Amino acid sequence: MIIKYFELKKKKLNENKFFLLYGNNKGLIDETIQETLKPILPKNIFTYEEAEILKNIENFRDNLINKSFFENEKLIIIKRVSDKFFKVIEEVIKENIDELSLILIADNLDKRSKIRNFFEKETNTVCIAFYEDNNQTLSLLAQKIMRDKNINVSQQLINIIVERAKGDRINLKNELQKIENFSRNKKNISIDDVLKITNLSENYDISELVDSCLSKNKKKLIRILNENNFNTEDCILILRTFLSKLKRLIELHLEINNKKNIDIVISSYKPPIFWKEKDVVKQQIKAIKFDEAKTLMVKGNEIELLMKKNPQFSVNITTDFIINSSV
Repeated sequence: MIIKYFELKKKKLNENKFFLLYGNNKGLIDETIQETLKPILPKNIFTYEEAEILKNIENFRDNLINKSFFENEKLIIIKRVSDKFFKVIEEVIKENIDELSLILIADNLDKRSKIRNFFEKETNTVCIAFYEDNNQTLSLLAQKIMRDKNINVSQQLINIIVERAKGDRINLKNELQKIENFSRNKKNISIDDVLKITNLSENYDISELVDSCLSKNKKKLIRILNENNFNTEDCILILRTFLSKLKRLIELHLEINNKKNIDIVISSYKPPIFWKEKDVVKQQIKAIKFDEAKTLMVKGNEIELLMKKNPQFSVNITTDFIINSSV
C-alpha cells in the first residue's frame, strides 16, 4: 500500500513488516529509518547492498526461507534495490516469515517498476516516495533545529546556510552542527562566521568539478577540491563523469573537423547539450585538443584500474589525476 511521507507519524505501523523507501531524498530516508521505523522494528539489524546479494541469490533465499538467520527477530535492510531483485523479494514477502522485517531502499523508481508496483498493491507492504527537499522545507527544518538548540540566528543566516546545503538535508544538518559547536564559544553569530565555518555542501556538484577540469579553469578547480570532502564512491563517480564528458569532447572534435562550425556541431549533438552547458563545452573544446583528449581517455581508464586495485588511496589518486589533467 502507498503511504505519503507526511502521513507516516499518523499511521500505526506496528503490524507492517515490509517497507520500500524510494527517491532522491537520501537524508529524509535515513531520518525516517532512524526516527520512525527502527524504534518499531526488530533490534537485530543486518544491512546489505543489492549487488552483494545478487552474487549469491540462492544462498540468500535459502537462508531466509529456511529461517537459519532467525533464532531471534531480525531486521534486514537492503540498499540500492532495483527490479533485478524483484523475484527474490516477491518470494520472501509471500513466504511471510514471522521473524523477518524488511526495509528496501531504492533510487527513483518509475511507474513501470515491478518492485514499486508490488509494494504499492500488496496489503501487507508499505511503499513511500521521498522527493527532494526545496529551500522552503530546508529553511523550516533549519529554523526548527536552531530553535530546539536555543541558538538565535537571523533568517538571513538561515537562508545562507540553506543555500550552501544545495538541497540536501544531510549536508544541512552537518552545517548546522558546525553552527551549534561554534555557538558554544561565541554568543552572536555573524554572516562572516557562517561563511567561514560552513562548507558549500556538495559545494559544487561533481559535474561542475569535471567541467572546471576540462575547461582548464585551475583556480576554480582547486577551490572546489578544497571545499569538498570526497570519499571512495565520489571518486568513482568523478572519474566516470570525467570519462563520459571526455568521450563527448572527442566526438565533438571529430564533428568539428567535418563541419567546421562549433555552434552548429554543439546544437546538433545527441544527446542534446543544454543551453546552460554550451559555453562551458565551447571552453573545453578550445582548452583540450583532439589528441590531448584521446591521451586523457587512455590515462583515465588506467586510473580507474589503479583505483580498483588501491581503493584506500582513491581520493589521492583522483585528486592528482584531476589536477594534472587541468594543466
